[in-house]
This record gives sequence, C-alpha cells and structure tokens, in this order.
Amino acid sequence: MDGNKLGGAGGCPVMHGSHTDLEATVMDWWPNALNLDILHQHDAKTNPMGEEFDYREEVKTLDHDAVKKDLYAFMTDSQDWWPADWGHYGGLMIRMAWHAAGTYRLADGRGGGATGNQRFAPLNSWPDNVNLDKARRLLWPIKKKYGNKLSWADLLILAGNAAYESMGLKTYGFAYGRADIWAPEKDVYWGAEKEWLAPSDSRYDNLEDPSTMENPLAAVQMGLIYVNPEGVNGKSDPLKSALQVRETFARMAMDDEETVALTAGGHTVGKCHGNGNADVIGESPEGAGLEGQGLGWHNPTGTGVGGDTVSSGLEGAWTTNPTRWDNGYFYLLFTYDWELTKSPAGANQWEPVNIKEEDKPVDSANPSVRRNPIMTDADMAMKMDPIYREISEKFYKNPDYFSEVFARAWFKLTHRDMGPKVRYIGPEAPQEDLIWQDPVPAGNTGYDVDAVKAKIAQSGLSMSEMVSTAWDSARTYRGSDMRGGANGARIRLAPQKDWDGNEPDRLAKVLGVLEGIASDTGASIADVIVLAGNVGVEQAAKAAGFDVTVPFSAGRGDATDEMTDAPSFEPLEPIHDAYRNWLKKDYAVGAEELMLDRTQLMGLTAHEMTVLVGGMRAMGTNHGGTKHGVFTDREGALTTDFFVNLTDINNTWNPVGNNLYEIRDRKTDAVKWTATRVDLVFGSNSVLRSYAEVYAQDDNTEKFVKDFVAAWTKVMNADRFDLA
Repeated sequence: MDGNKLGGAGGCPVMHGSHTDLEATVMDWWPNALNLDILHQHDAKTNPMGEEFDYREEVKTLDHDAVKKDLYAFMTDSQDWWPADWGHYGGLMIRMAWHAAGTYRLADGRGGGATGNQRFAPLNSWPDNVNLDKARRLLWPIKKKYGNKLSWADLLILAGNAAYESMGLKTYGFAYGRADIWAPEKDVYWGAEKEWLAPSDSRYDNLEDPSTMENPLAAVQMGLIYVNPEGVNGKSDPLKSALQVRETFARMAMDDEETVALTAGGHTVGKCHGNGNADVIGESPEGAGLEGQGLGWHNPTGTGVGGDTVSSGLEGAWTTNPTRWDNGYFYLLFTYDWELTKSPAGANQWEPVNIKEEDKPVDSANPSVRRNPIMTDADMAMKMDPIYREISEKFYKNPDYFSEVFARAWFKLTHRDMGPKVRYIGPEAPQEDLIWQDPVPAGNTGYDVDAVKAKIAQSGLSMSEMVSTAWDSARTYRGSDMRGGANGARIRLAPQKDWDGNEPDRLAKVLGVLEGIASDTGASIADVIVLAGNVGVEQAAKAAGFDVTVPFSAGRGDATDEMTDAPSFEPLEPIHDAYRNWLKKDYAVGAEELMLDRTQLMGLTAHEMTVLVGGMRAMGTNHGGTKHGVFTDREGALTTDFFVNLTDINNTWNPVGNNLYEIRDRKTDAVKWTATRVDLVFGSNSVLRSYAEVYAQDDNTEKFVKDFVAAWTKVMNADRFDLA
C-alpha cells in the first residue's frame, strides 16, 4: 500500500482535522438532510458538574454581601495588563453585561444573558464584543473564589449592576438564578451572512424600512448587538439610524422611552476605544493561537492597552465625568452643536463645536489632558429624531425621573430572559409584579382532583377536543425565555383566543364547558384545561388496552387581561404545529425544519418529539380534523400504529402535491392514507427512523404509552417553575 495514502499526509494514521474541521460534516455531504443537532444541545455529556448538581439550589448558599463587596473593590483595582479607564472598570463591566443581555430578542426568546453564552463562539468573537474577553478574564479571580455558588451567567450581569451602583446609580434590583451552559448554542440563528459586519441590506426586504428586517433577527448586521454606531451600513445619517434603533429595540420588547433611557444611561459612563489602527489588530479569541489562551484582538501598537486600545474604532467618552452616574449625557447633547468627524482609527463619530474646556472629560490615562467628548450616530438620533428628542428633553429636565426609568429598563434588559418572578433568587430580587414578567396568580390546590376529572369525563367533550385544547394551551411555552405555557390559561385571553392555530370556534366551545367545571369545583381554569387533556390521554390509552394515570400537579393560576401584555404575546403565535399536522401557510423553510425549531423551544428531545407526534396522530388530534398522518383504523386509541405503518415495507410513498403524499399498498396500489412532510420525515431521516422503529417493535407497545405520558406531562408542566 502507498504509505502516503494511509491516513493522509506523510502516512500519519491520524485523520487530520477530523475532530476540529467544522466543515467536514454529514451536512456538507448531504446538505438537504434534516439536521437534528438543534435537539441534541447541552445534554449531560457537555456538563462537567454531574447530574446531582443544581445551581439554583447552590446559589442560595452564596454570601451575597461578600460578592458585592468584592465587586465594588474590584472596580478600582486597576491591573497593568489591562488597565482600567480613569482607574475604574465600571464602563467595561457595564458593556460586558449589556452585550450579554442585549442579544435577547422577543421573536423567539433566544439570546440574552441567562446562560453565560458570551463565553462561547460566536459571541465571544463578535466584532461588537471586541475586548470583552478581557472583562471576563479580569473577573476570573472572583469567579474562582466563589466557584460553584456563582455562575458566570449571574456574575456577568451582577458585575454590570455593581458597576452602576459604584458610580452612583440606585439600581432597581438583581436576581440570581442563571445557570451556565457548557457548549456553544448552535440552535440560535444569528443570520445567514458569512462575513462579519457584511452590509445590512441582506437582512432587509427594504433597507429604508427597518420593519422588513428578517425575523427573528434583532441586530442590523452580523456580529453587532444592535445598530452600527457609525450609521446605517457605516454611513452617518442620525435620522436613518433612529429608525433602525427603534426597530431593534422594539424587537427586544423596549418602547421609545426605555430605548432613550438605555441609550443615554449606557453612554453616561465609560468610553469608546479607537486610538490606533484597527487594521493591525490580531485575531478574535476563537481564531487566536494557543498562546492567546482564550484572549484575542492583540494590539501591537504602542502598549496595546490603556490609551492605545482599539475596540469599536470610535474614540472618546460621552460625558464629562465618565465614572459618575449623572445627567451629563443630556447636558452635553443639548448644550452644544455637534459635527461629524473621524476617530484616529478612521471611524465616524460626532464631536462638539466650541466646547468649554471644563466640559471636556480628562484623558482616561492622563488626567492632565482633556479630550473632546464624542457621540455616535445613535446618540445623535436621540437629539434629531422628534420622538426621541421629546423624551430626551424630559429626561434632561428631570434627572431623577431619568434615573428611575433607566434603572427599571436596565433591570428589564438584564432579566427579561429569566422568565417569571418565581424564578428570581436572592435578597435584591424586587417584589413588584411587572407586566413583562407575565405574572400569574397562585392557583388553588385544595380541590378534589378526582371529582374534577369525573365531571370532565361526563362533560360530552370528545377525547380529541380535550387533548387538542390542552396541547394548544401548553405548546406556547419556550424555554428560551421561559414564556408561554399552560399556567395562567392565557389561551382564553386576547390575543391567543383568536389565533388560527387554536381553532377559535372549537376553543370557545371547549372553554365554555371547562370554565363551568372550574367554577363548580374551585379549580383554576388552567388546571381544568390540563386535566381535560390528561383525561383524554387516559381514555386513549385505555382504548389501546392500557390503564394509566397521567401525573398531575394542581396549583396553576388564571391570569387576567390586566396581567397580560397582549402585544408581547404576538410573537408566540404558532404559525405551524407539526404535532397537530398544521401549517398556517407555505413557508420557504420546510415543515420539518419548523418542527425542530418549535421542539427545541419547548425543551423536548428528538425521541420525545417522535413519541408525541406518533401518539397525537393515533389519537386524531390534527388541526381541523385532517387525516394526514393518521395511519390507523383505530383512531382515538393511543397505539403504535403510526410507527408500524410508517415502517411497513408493503407500502409505497408517493408525492401528490405540495407537502402532500399518498401511502399506497404495494400490491394493489390502493390508497391507504395521506401524509405530510412531517409525517414522512420520521421514516426518511435515519436518526428519526431509528426512534420510529423502536416504537414499531411488537414488544414496545407498553413502552410507547409510558414514554408518551412522560413526554406529555413534561409539556404540560414545562412552565411550572413552582414545582422545581
């Protein structure tokens, strides 16, 4: 054998790049194959802490006062290897916390600071996160000291809070409870671009209309948190920037007042860094050599740090006193006229005309020198856009009001993705109910569950009606930001009661019956909806020959319209549901891809998805009562017929329309059933077929019922944080 062909170059038996070459994947060989990686993220294999470790219990033992004391001391403990501007790390820590939380987006609830994902690619190497690797490394001694009691996710946000407090802001509060992930979040779609800061045109149908930006994206360019500080596509135009700012902040659930407060409050402290040539900066952390040890963006110019630092490319502070919480941002913005200039790195920035010497901030490294303050295009939008200007002037005239609005907006920014208030941990967690937390009152647990189930069974509702309604109520849950779910019974409120996916006529009929049972028994409507679904599953299991009791925990509450921020629930509207074999319309993305996205948001695994789809088909719970995928003559029984007939070699599968197939008998050519893409993918995809074959086996009928009940219960209880 030719030695040079054995194992590659030089006869080395190791397959070069086989463990690290991200391009050498199954998806490269077969790009149209269904990629199930989104359902395989963050399992026990990635977590070094072991199954017994529970961070949310561990953090309750943390000495909160000691951590805050250490963070306050840290802020002014400047290190030579990465010196603090003006001797205070506050601005850097705030930027780090902001950029951890600021990736949150309302459309799918993904992003945000609740997982510590800033430690991993791609976020750790985004252009907008330049030199935040230094911020996290500076915090390492504190993380090391408190160890398992303090997650990185909590520490990144807490450091931002402590920074503001150390500079004079009274914050609204802080909650612990963010557990770390241990691998990159490959399930988050950050955009299709293959180039950092590629022109943003590709994200819009019409760049002049920011509302046309591709969903679920919330930033204007790849590698940015929000908008380009130099202007749209790097071209200065504050009024156009205002439109993009408004859209990006709306996509993370912020209104105009919150947007102005966050912009001004974020720029009241700290500075931009662009005192040098950005072209000579080294690779990002993910691309740097081993000797970088996780640090990137090496600057070979001068000292490379302090006054020579290059991050955003803009250079300068926004206020006269960048280490003090004050109203200086608005004072400078409105006191002076501003002109467009260039930073030493060549970036667009605005500087004041004829500014008084005493209004200039001192140099961050040399207090004997004063420098011009600067503004970005987004800052100038706060002055030039009529709506933003009115709010800015109000804040300028009333500094206390500005501080209060900012503190609340900062809390919302840093806690929005943590879910409801019941998940907050620690002595600084505020007690006030905030509407964006989707508050739900505590429910009654003292009623007779068996009596309620008996009334449901005698109500005349069909098994399909009960199961479908419970499913529709619970399926809105998304683990990305802990929103949605059955708790609160918001399916009976606007906007959910009118969603096409909830079949409003059928829903109104079922709710009319279940609300009466709730009133008669003292149970919440939310509990009765779930109990009805459980009754339906038990009936279907019995029809298949199995007596089972679906686990149930009472205590769900009923939300009201006053507790519900209806517009913020619009992004939760289902436009598809593979589990009920429904698409609102045809989409560019395949139905099976949509199924994976929804399944991941619900926190389900691939095999849980498989068993639920098969069971729902057998029970006949399709949207609108369609028969696609109902591969059984025992509809209504919780059987394995879906899998048995899907894997039957005596059938052929033939496309007959868009997303429609006929299943024919191989011998007679008679049509037996119809199916959609999400039905057939369980037979065509090799991984999903392996799961389907498990349930098609003759000896796994009981396992199927048990697995279905477990997965069903998981969905019904996904938002029951009070049970954890």
